[in-house]
Amino acid sequence: MDFEPSEEQQMLREAVADLLAKTYDIETIRKTADTDLGWREDIWNGLAEMGIQGLPFAEDVGGAGAGVEEVSTVMGAVGKALAPEPLLDAVYIPGGIIDRAGSDEQRQQYIPGLADGSTKAAFAHAEAGDRWPNHAVATTASGSGDAYTISGTKTLVAAGDSADVLVVSARDGGDIGLFLVDATASGVTRAGYRTHDDRRGAQITFDGAAATRLPGDAAAALEWADVAKQTWQCAEAVGALESALNLTTEYLKQRKQFGVPLAKFQTLTQRASDMYVLLELASSMSLYATMSLDAGVDATAATRTKLQICRASRKIGQEAIQMHGGIGMTKEYPVGHYVSRLVAIEHTLGGAEDHLAVLTDGVADYKSVSLVD
Repeated sequence: MDFEPSEEQQMLREAVADLLAKTYDIETIRKTADTDLGWREDIWNGLAEMGIQGLPFAEDVGGAGAGVEEVSTVMGAVGKALAPEPLLDAVYIPGGIIDRAGSDEQRQQYIPGLADGSTKAAFAHAEAGDRWPNHAVATTASGSGDAYTISGTKTLVAAGDSADVLVVSARDGGDIGLFLVDATASGVTRAGYRTHDDRRGAQITFDGAAATRLPGDAAAALEWADVAKQTWQCAEAVGALESALNLTTEYLKQRKQFGVPLAKFQTLTQRASDMYVLLELASSMSLYATMSLDAGVDATAATRTKLQICRASRKIGQEAIQMHGGIGMTKEYPVGHYVSRLVAIEHTLGGAEDHLAVLTDGVADYKSVSLVD
């Protein structure tokens, strides 16, 4: 089995990285973060011209028909550049849900716009009191056919402030269903917010808002969304970890103490070597999760990967900040921004302790191996 990226995947990564590198340095990132949108429409349109938004969707709905690995490749480049464009939250996850649970008519109505970048969506699922892996879903839906209404509040809707259409989970009786809601419809109230890592989201309240149900298997679509977002955020984290390590090693080479570069101090080089080992392990686990998702939804693979990514992010982030000294905590220097993003990824869909608890609870289900003399 070949674990190296194909020539096409390498070209894809280089093309995305080149576009983002020409645009984003730390000063541009800071200025972009201070805008109302929090990301740049010209970059969004540039990515769309390259077909990035349409990568995972079939050609019959305007996509490129690419696979899971290509999306992970793009997310790695996004993480390395610290680009704020919401590809994952505004396209890949909500679009993937529509693709899996929607009717042919709904797929034809929404996915072409998502694929060409003209439409942005958001997945409204989390509510107050939720803690991964459990979701309360107190939001309710009533009606039948094409005439549903939604009532309730979704608290953490990533990219919900700029979405044109919302994919909403709600209870129809006792079962959880998935519904499409026009983000500008009557009965929809959005309160946008800015996160500590300079991303955007919204708390969204539905008060009898008109909705259309996705007729497919909601449970399967929700499981896919959970695993896919973890997998692709892990790929983004690996890109950010790579940049954090590169920034640290370059700083050690340039910063002098007692007349010699910090890279000459053995203790610091050993700590940098430990960071590199963690990065390589995180990269391997991200590849494992990507290959697992490509073969089918495997929640255990995603959980194992997220646990290692969380641990690597915490350790590499702390070491990067500490070895930079005081400058690492300043807003003017990039390493702190990378660490902030890594912390946000760690806290999305379960941190290290949550995933460790899930794996521990499942130990009894593992097959045992007996050694016989």
